[in-house]
Order: sequence, then structure tokens, then C-alpha cells
Amino acid sequence: MEVLVGGLLSGTMYSLVALGFVLIYKASSTFNFAQGAMVFFAVLGFVGLMEFGIPFSVAFFLTIIVMIFVGLATERFVLRPLMNQSEDTLLMATIGLGFVLEGLAQAVWGVEVRRLDLGIKDSPIPWIADNLKLFISALDLTAGLVAAVMIVGLTLLFKYTKIGLGLRAVADDAGAASSIGIPLKHIMLLVWSAAGVVALVAGMMWGARAGVQFALIDLALKALPVLIIGGFSSIPGAIIGGLIIGAVEKVLEVYIGPFFGGAIEGWAPYVLAIFFLLYRPEGLFGEKIIRRV
Repeated sequence: MEVLVGGLLSGTMYSLVALGFVLIYKASSTFNFAQGAMVFFAVLGFVGLMEFGIPFSVAFFLTIIVMIFVGLATERFVLRPLMNQSEDTLLMATIGLGFVLEGLAQAVWGVEVRRLDLGIKDSPIPWIADNLKLFISALDLTAGLVAAVMIVGLTLLFKYTKIGLGLRAVADDAGAASSIGIPLKHIMLLVWSAAGVVALVAGMMWGARAGVQFALIDLALKALPVLIIGGFSSIPGAIIGGLIIGAVEKVLEVYIGPFFGGAIEGWAPYVLAIFFLLYRPEGLFGEKIIRRV
């Protein structure tokens, strides 16, 4: 039970990263390879501001402003010129954007590993450990609560507001949405800004555990199985996929890992993702795509 619960809570950390991918994919049907770089860029900037003596809350607010500006610049200088191009072209553009953000972050703040203290201990919660005999990390529990709040908030935003209706219309057919007056530029700006804020929160959670370092970019690779399982266009799918990946990798590592020499949690999620690609390529909550050939 302890392994399972710990895996589920760790899975919410993956879900936070996957959320950014889902937001971009819902708006442009493009896999945003720059999301991992956005996580690194956001949290490194946040830590860098605090090193100058800026209070936590002020640094958090300033970093959100910076990420909104990143979304604005991305929409203006990357997406708008490529509005009617193919999905492959947009995909390559996000790869280029990722390299730009990686280089810019390290040029401004340096390459050394930084420690991020959120005031949340990455150690078992005493009451839960004593009464329930579950050694659950306070950081994992906090990440789970944060992920749940963001999931619920984004789901309500996109399902019950005009902005959400516009986003779904753009995702279905950008040309048709534009023809009836839906402002594509505003929708894309909102989505990229929201993805930037999600990247900041995800980076803070992961940075508090492993340190703020270049390796955070590799989180994008772990989010890929989450998206394949949950569905690229489903916000609830991001959390469900993350929970499945977190639970599976921890359980397999503990009970099957010794037969393979350990460290199978690094590749087990990708094996599960391949299984889904073979038998349910749209994921658990994704929409089936039917194309005429």
C-alpha cells in the first residue's frame, strides 16, 4: 500500500508537466517539444530572482509575468507567421523554441545546480506515518493537491466559459473558428501563457526535490508516456495517465525490479506506452481521429 500510494503521489508530478503539453495540443494539435525547456526556464528564473534577495511571493509573481511574456513572444514571433503551416512545421518550431529557452536560461543564470526550498519537507508526514503506517512525503502530498486544484480549475475554465468554448472550436477547426470571429491570436496567447504558468509550478515541485538543474528538461520525456496513456487532448487524461505511470513504475521497481537488476522504473513507462500505442493509440480519454485517405 505504501509503494502504491507513493507512486500515485509521484505520478501527480508527472501530471503537472503533462498538463502543459495538453494545453498546447488542444489549441494547435501540435506536440510542444519546448515544454521541458519552459519548465527549466521558469523555475531557474524564479530561483535566480530569489538569489537577488527578492521575496518568495514577489519572485513568483514576477516569474509569472515573465512566462506570460514568453507566451506573448511565442505567439507573435513563432506561431503567427506559421499559422497555416503543417503540423510538422509547427513541431520543428517548438523544438527550436526549446533550444532558445535552454540557452537563454543558462546564459542569464548560469549552469550550476541550485537548491530550491519551498518550506515543504521531502520526508514522511509524522501523523500519517504514526497512525496509518504510510510513509508519505509531504512534498508529494503537496504536489498532488496542487495538481488536483489545477486540473479542476482548467477543466472548469475550458468546459464552462466562453474562452473554453473558443479553445475547443480552435482545436476542432482553426479556419472555421476564425471565420466566425473567434480571435485565434488571443486564444493562442492565453494557452501559451497558461502553459508557462503550469511549467513554473511543475518546475517548482520538481526543483524542490531534485534541485534546479538542466536535467529538469528530461521531464518532457517522462511526460510522453503519460500523454500516450491519458490522451493528448484530455486534461483529466493527464492526471489519470500520470497516476498510472507513477503507480506502475514504483510497483514494478519494488516487486519485479530485482529480477532485472533494478532501475526498471526508467524504462517501464515506455513499455506500457508502447502497449497503448498498439491497442489504444488515442489513449484512455483521447478522441479517435478518422482521416480520409
